[in-house]
Amino acid sequence: MDPEIVGGIAGSAVSFLLLKLDAFATREWNLQENINRALQDLGIELRSIEAVLRDAASKKDPDQQFTGWIQEVRDQAYAIEDVLDLFRLHQDQETGLRSFKMRHSINKLIKDIEGSLQRIHQTRERYTTMTFNNTDLPVGVAPPFNGNNVDPVGFEEPTEKLTSWALEEKQRAEVMFVVGMAGSGKTTLVRSVYESVKQSFKFHGWITVSKYKTKLDILTLLAEEFGCPITQRADVVALTGKLRELLLNSRYVIVLDDLWVKEVWESLRLALPDGNNSRIIITTRRGDIANSCRFGDSIDIHKIQPLSPERAALLFHQKAFSANGTCPPDLEEVSKSILNKCDGLPLGIIEIGRLLSSKSPTENEWKTVHDSLESELRSNGELSDIVKVFSASYKDLPYHLKYCFLYMSIFPENYLVKRRRLVRLWIAEGFVIEKSGRTLEEVGEEYLEELINRNLIKANELDFDGLPTIVGVHSLMLMMILSIAHEENFCTVWTGGGPENLTENTRRLSIQKQDFEVSHRLPCVRSFFSFDVGKVKISSNFKLLKVLDIQGTPLDEFPSVITDLLLLRYLSLRNTNIKSIPRSLSDLHFLETLDLKQTLVTKVPKAVLQLEKLRHLLVYRCNDMESVPTFDKVQGFKVAKGISALKNLQTLSFVKASVQSRLSWQLRMIQGLENLTQLRKLGVVELAKEDGANLCHSIEKMPNLHSLSVASLGIDVPLELDAMTNNPPALLQRLYLKGPLQKFPSWISSLTDLMRIHLKWSSLAENPIPALQNLPHLVELQLLDAYTGTQLEFESGKFPQLKILDLQQLEQLSSIVMEEGSLPCLQKLIIGQCSKLVDVPSLCSTICLIHL
Repeated sequence: MDPEIVGGIAGSAVSFLLLKLDAFATREWNLQENINRALQDLGIELRSIEAVLRDAASKKDPDQQFTGWIQEVRDQAYAIEDVLDLFRLHQDQETGLRSFKMRHSINKLIKDIEGSLQRIHQTRERYTTMTFNNTDLPVGVAPPFNGNNVDPVGFEEPTEKLTSWALEEKQRAEVMFVVGMAGSGKTTLVRSVYESVKQSFKFHGWITVSKYKTKLDILTLLAEEFGCPITQRADVVALTGKLRELLLNSRYVIVLDDLWVKEVWESLRLALPDGNNSRIIITTRRGDIANSCRFGDSIDIHKIQPLSPERAALLFHQKAFSANGTCPPDLEEVSKSILNKCDGLPLGIIEIGRLLSSKSPTENEWKTVHDSLESELRSNGELSDIVKVFSASYKDLPYHLKYCFLYMSIFPENYLVKRRRLVRLWIAEGFVIEKSGRTLEEVGEEYLEELINRNLIKANELDFDGLPTIVGVHSLMLMMILSIAHEENFCTVWTGGGPENLTENTRRLSIQKQDFEVSHRLPCVRSFFSFDVGKVKISSNFKLLKVLDIQGTPLDEFPSVITDLLLLRYLSLRNTNIKSIPRSLSDLHFLETLDLKQTLVTKVPKAVLQLEKLRHLLVYRCNDMESVPTFDKVQGFKVAKGISALKNLQTLSFVKASVQSRLSWQLRMIQGLENLTQLRKLGVVELAKEDGANLCHSIEKMPNLHSLSVASLGIDVPLELDAMTNNPPALLQRLYLKGPLQKFPSWISSLTDLMRIHLKWSSLAENPIPALQNLPHLVELQLLDAYTGTQLEFESGKFPQLKILDLQQLEQLSSIVMEEGSLPCLQKLIIGQCSKLVDVPSLCSTICLIHL
């Protein structure tokens, strides 16, 4: 394992642990004095170790002794985390003599760890002055993939596009950031463009920025390339001035390859005058840097796309079958499987193709390579160069993002990870650091956005608003992550085999194959996942478990052992057949997420309302089997009175607002919603007409609400939502109303942040279009049996951002009128079951018309 990677993991472990120590000391103010003092001593020692690790991260190539040292640091950090959790587990359970024994036991554990840290401290001094081997590369940057001699197969279209951009006549200097993940062919593409256009410029230069440590080094090289005289004592300011003077009235093209630091570009641009039709091309993995530099229309971004399957196969066959570039029929199947793992990434295609070209072209030999790709990617494997390129992106991550990125090791290859699920898991693990004025969920979303912009995590599916709904990692990147996670005891992936694959130190367990039953102690397990693998039996030994995600397992009853897992923060039994949850769930005082979506649970016991830390409560079932939309598609849950106690709730979906016999407590439940002021998402079903006003008053007390879904008691029961006149939720972005509306609620027109609105079975006599057309950010509008009129008219200049218009079951609608200049951003028009519609406007070729 690369020593820098090991150091990064240890550094992350220590940094997170220090945060936990501070938080622990703040909460547990009544700690026994000797325990409190011992924890303070641990904190002091850990901070000094953290400083050494950060210092080591600024140097190169630490030796194997240092690698062993930082692994010891990691192990002790894990041990301290175990002690803190053990204390938290037992503090409310023990009294009297047993409490004394428990405290004495924990104090002894702390002393043992303190002794280990003191021993580590004695060896630490030698590393504060240790000598590292110097290289030209700055920290976290591996030699970029050398694509200079690679035929740009698959890049014909972007090469033509960038060449045209480079040669286009414009008076100003223009900048193009070429952004893509490691090994995506950025350098290959830009080298091809540069070589074809450089003779059209008076000055041309190519600098691999990552090879130089200082701004002065880069400026010096640039000056030398342009023949600019340099004095021995020239500094950054002097060189900047000389270069600017030289280039002021000349046309130039400059490539800055492999940019990692924004400040490097910001300093270089001062030396580059704006004018004379010049061009600057910058390649980088860091999409976040490119985005932050994009101001004005003179700076653009070209995002590298994966090679198409056809182009990927062509490149692969060229490398694997260098003689004729043709794949034999008996190797086609295994070739396709290898190409699927490469997923259009040129680096993987080229390196694996080269490896296979040296092997015997037999099916057995190729399958052997296919099945051993993960081991070949390790440090001594034949594909280790791929990992060297990938690992530079990992090393460049700040401490707080390293754990978040490694968390992808838990999920199987090509698994569709939902964005919100991932962020909630990070929070439950304690990876998300609090920021003033921001919720943990918002900070977690920022983490994910940065990992996507750094081209480490992929956004596989985007929602209507451009945010990712499904994320994942490249198959080859996952192999690197799995290797790090295994070596650093971050996560153990169970794909079958004997119990020897599990140890007492296992901290996260991902079950991805076969039935699973724990037959021996795993006292350190923090997280347990299963992925549709069969029967799973949870052990009562998982006392320190914080995350239990066994969605999709064949469960018919709630596992009773779960209520003994007192430190649990995240519980998902989604897509199981459980029918009820026990009152003893209230013992899980630390629970933050309870996900019972797509189960048979229809009632939540009153005891659950004692879970004061609960942030996300999802209890509902959707009938997705129906091809035609049905009114009762979503089945919610009944909750006892006292919902107002859950003051930390961010998500509540979907709560039933009525019962068979109307009782005063049901009214109090609706009124009690007004105390849930932190809600971001609220779903209510079976709302009676007479309860509409009370619901409106409660919603007015939810200033942070982003998503609201309300369904009436029945398809013929009106929704009375007119009472929200004083303070509608100004931040609302998504609104779903299901049920008859006697008139359109006027407050909707004031929701300037609204991006999506679905009106279903509204049966409005008045046209809703005039009330919606001025909403500045509305992207999606669905009307399903929502309007009984005969015509919809869209005026010029209205709906400035609308991309999706969905019109269904409008039985009286006969014509749609779109004035010239209306719906300027429309991309998709969906029309279904509008039997009388005869007049459909002609659409431009960029709009997709879908008839259902």
